[in-house]
Amino acid sequence: MAQHLPIGKFAAWFVAVLAGLIAAVVVSFLTFNWNRARPWIDDKVTQSIGRQFHITGDLKIGWQRPHGETGWRRWVPWPRFSAQNITIANPDWARQPQFATLDEIDFQVEVLPLLARDIVIPTINLVNPSIDLERLKDNRNNWTFRFNQPTEPTTWNLRLHDIAFATGRVAYADQITEADMQVVVDTLGQPVPIGDIMRQQEQASRQSSAQVVGKSGATQLHKQVEASAALAASSAAAASSGPASPASTSANTGTTSQQMSKPSVPAYGLGWTVKGTYRKTAVSGSGKVGGVLALQDTTRPFPVQADVKIGDTHIALAGTVTAPAHLAAVDLKLWLQGVSMAHLSPLTGVPLPETPPYATEGRLVGQFREDGNVFKYENFTGRVGGSDLNGTTVYVGKKPRPMLSGEVVSNLLQFSDLAPIIGADTNASKAKRGEETRQPANKALPVEEFRTDRWKAIDVDVKFTGRRIIKNPALPITDLYTHVIMTDGALTLDPLKFGVAGGTLVSNIHLDGSTAPLKGRFATQARHLKLKQLFPTVKTMQSALGEVNGDAALSATGNSPAALAATSNGEVKALITDGTISRLYMEAAGLNVANVVYEKLFGKHDVKINCAATDFVVTNGVLESRVFALDTADAVINMDGHIDLRTEQMDLGIHPHTKGLRVISLRSPLYVDGTFKDPHVGVNATALAVRAGAAVGLGLLNPFAALIPLIAPSNNKPLPCAQMLADMRAEPSAPPAGQKQREKAAPAYLASGAAGPAEDSPGRSARTQAARKTAPAGAEAASEAQYRGR
Repeated sequence: MAQHLPIGKFAAWFVAVLAGLIAAVVVSFLTFNWNRARPWIDDKVTQSIGRQFHITGDLKIGWQRPHGETGWRRWVPWPRFSAQNITIANPDWARQPQFATLDEIDFQVEVLPLLARDIVIPTINLVNPSIDLERLKDNRNNWTFRFNQPTEPTTWNLRLHDIAFATGRVAYADQITEADMQVVVDTLGQPVPIGDIMRQQEQASRQSSAQVVGKSGATQLHKQVEASAALAASSAAAASSGPASPASTSANTGTTSQQMSKPSVPAYGLGWTVKGTYRKTAVSGSGKVGGVLALQDTTRPFPVQADVKIGDTHIALAGTVTAPAHLAAVDLKLWLQGVSMAHLSPLTGVPLPETPPYATEGRLVGQFREDGNVFKYENFTGRVGGSDLNGTTVYVGKKPRPMLSGEVVSNLLQFSDLAPIIGADTNASKAKRGEETRQPANKALPVEEFRTDRWKAIDVDVKFTGRRIIKNPALPITDLYTHVIMTDGALTLDPLKFGVAGGTLVSNIHLDGSTAPLKGRFATQARHLKLKQLFPTVKTMQSALGEVNGDAALSATGNSPAALAATSNGEVKALITDGTISRLYMEAAGLNVANVVYEKLFGKHDVKINCAATDFVVTNGVLESRVFALDTADAVINMDGHIDLRTEQMDLGIHPHTKGLRVISLRSPLYVDGTFKDPHVGVNATALAVRAGAAVGLGLLNPFAALIPLIAPSNNKPLPCAQMLADMRAEPSAPPAGQKQREKAAPAYLASGAAGPAEDSPGRSARTQAARKTAPAGAEAASEAQYRGR
């Protein structure tokens, strides 16, 4: 016993001294003025982040029993740290002095994990955090820090469970994107499931669509979406009813292994609002995101939602982002509404065309890759003006230019909705979409310039189909297909194909926007256009038979449709074959008044068209008629003159010639002049007055002699129509853009002298006078068939 007593006393003294030491340390720790350590902390943090760091308020450390712990652990207190008025400075070039400010930060640290070198912080509380983000034109930014890396790797691990704050603010100023915005972030109070937000956004977006495309358009859009969803569901059901793969399907539930392993989406935890400008355009909106700590889990999709208005464009989205810190992938429901799709170009970098007001919705999926980001707007549905749109487009951010490809279909296309694409819509429509260029009241060809500066930003390969076109009843167009290809600033429509009057009108259009001014090439083929269907609203043409075939080749320079037309060079040809046309229509065209009255009283008879052809030479925007001849069983009609696309003026003469002897004929040359917007058609008053005057003068001498000027003599000399058809079969040509069309010799049948006499009108050129003397007769079926078969 005596030997053990000193040991017991020593142990008791040791415990007492240790307890006193611990008590002294604790008392010193609790009573120490930690504000004295602020300079040391400021210096260490400043060296670590490369920016001035200051704590200007109180720095405190206390102890607090943990909440939620059980057993003996709840008796182990945790240290609680707090600091007030914290600032992190901006670089010298920034417009704001502070990068970040914080009224207060406080947090607790679990004690026991420190033994294993783990720093576990359950929650960090932030009070009024504020961040300033800035970027200059030279790409310098203030959010990139130069951290001083430790010489040896640390063995300590930090685990943060949650970040809490009431309200935070972020200011963003970017000289590259011309953005100047303020964002306010706040907690939602309680988590909100992603499904609830999706339904709310869908309802809000449809209300917004009604404001843009009208209630009727929004209703049609909703029906399109439901039909598309039903089709997708039936396709999925059909696919799932097929043989299942054991490797990918659960036998009990029918759920694929991929679906079973798909991580759940966390709820929304934070809300935000934004206000400011982007590219000098007003921006406002709101949205929601997941909690801050959800960003750390790269295996779980991070929820995002936004409803933003940029100028007259409304963008809404709801869905998820995978690994948002690294932007690995996105899967979003996307809604778009606006006055014109072209207004999306500054936001997306895609040179979209001018359109009427639109609204679309679809799914946007994408992946962020080092070799080029890929985004797909799949199975989208939309309304553009009075037309529907459906399709899928893919954006690939490859080098040297990104690529946009896809297929778009309109089941019901309003023809008027295509007008804004070439600037042919009304001035009221232009004003609504913010276009400053106004169409002059006296001009028919659009003067609005193409925005070729955007064409080099991206390559395009998109196919568009308009299955049914709704248009003016007098317009014989039924459907549309085009393949749009744009490569390095050169735009090609190959083909641009319209269904017209039971036939086709196919064009190949190439516009090289890489040069100034733009250079254009145009090749057009009209095939099997039915005469009857070409004039659907003209009653007298409904008994007409026959087809129209034609070709055109043009080149031009200019940055608008009007400028291209004014500089065009090339040829335009057309041919009518196997024709039958209403006698009443032909007699009315020839102004044979007596026969018009007769036909109206006693009925109509059809007139056989032996052959008809037209051949225009285009030089610097002026179409001059080399050949225009229409031969029927009763008459021949010739035309001469020119059409000036520069001034949009017409100066044409139409000369009817009677076949066989006809009494009481007031036939006289017609004229067509004026402008495209205000054309004038009438009788050559001089020729008619001469004939009428002669009738009156002779009538004074002898009443029977008055009939002499009204007798139309026979002009029935046959013409080699086969030669004319052969000329028509020769494809038209066009010179390189910016060069004049090469002069060609007159057709052989014009030089042969086979043409009959014609009533020349004064003021025509020598070449026009020669062309007017054409009077073709019968056609050869073989030549005709060769042309039609091309």
